Amino acid sequence: MWGCILKSDAELQVLDRDIILKTQAGLPLIAEPYQQIAAELDIDVELLMQRIRIMQEDGRIRRIGAVPNHYRLGYTGNGMSVWDVPDEKVHELGEMIGALDYVSHCYHRPRFCLTGRITCLLWCMAAAAKKSLKSTKIADLLGEHCRSRDVLFSSRILKKTGIRIGG
Repeated sequence: MWGCILKSDAELQVLDRDIILKTQAGLPLIAEPYQQIAAELDIDVELLMQRIRIMQEDGRIRRIGAVPNHYRLGYTGNGMSVWDVPDEKVHELGEMIGALDYVSHCYHRPRFCLTGRITCLLWCMAAAAKKSLKSTKIADLLGEHCRSRDVLFSSRILKKTGIRIGG
């Protein structure tokens, strides 16, 4: 279908979408997954790798990596923690929290009033073997900049995948 040479941006856009559709649920668990995907798309593996690199560089693909199920690994203390920190420190402190090996997500959210309370600026997702969540370590890291905090623990899994585009 694709051959070795593509002639237009429109063809590349279709190919990029096909690559995403083939890989979004995960790579084949074989020794050479990219060769299999290229064969299924009827393209050279070099073209596949080039298109993946381009999509990573322009942000359409953020990363390629394993997504372990932390519950099956025994990490049942999954929780979202919220941290009220000074606005002028949010990026610096967010980078520090996000760099922790047990933090999987770290977000900056705008402040807003919810039931009379001002929500916190930093939200982070972390998994731990039990509900300790290592929040005291994060609080220690934030030091005097931590004005308040809370941890919301997961009670059940409703979805365990990332976003998927349709075919």
